[in-house]
Formats: sequence, C-alpha cells, structure tokens
Amino acid sequence: MPSVTVKNIPDHMFNILKQIAIAHRRSMNNEIIHLIETATVSKPFNPDHFIIQAKRSRHKTKDFLLTADILQDIKNEGRP
Repeated sequence: MPSVTVKNIPDHMFNILKQIAIAHRRSMNNEIIHLIETATVSKPFNPDHFIIQAKRSRHKTKDFLLTADILQDIKNEGRP
C-alpha cells in the first residue's frame, strides 16, 4: 500500500488534528486517512431531494417578506 509523508504541518493544525483523532478514538494516521477518504469520495447526488428541500423552505417562508427596512431595524437592534 502506498504511503505519504506530510511535512511542515503548522502546530495549530497538528493540535486540532490530534484532538479530532482523540475524539474519534483513532490514531493520527487513521484519522488522516479518514479525512482524505471523506474529502475524495463523491457522494451520490439526488436532485429530487434538493428540490423537495427547496420547496419546503419556500413554503415555510412564503409569508415573510424581507425588506430593507426590516434589515436596517435588525442591524440597529441593540446598538447604542
């Protein structure tokens, strides 16, 4: 099986990776393999699923019109 050496990993990234590996109860090597696999394996795309989600979102917000005045009020809320 091929191997790769990763050099010059910034300390903060290494520490985060180490914490993720610990949280998932994996070795650093296994965590890196898992992350590479997750990043490179494509997931099936079902356009019908996303269309259904979009229609649900539209239905939930159909009665709410976001205007410039509403946005301005939200921005000013809580400001001195």
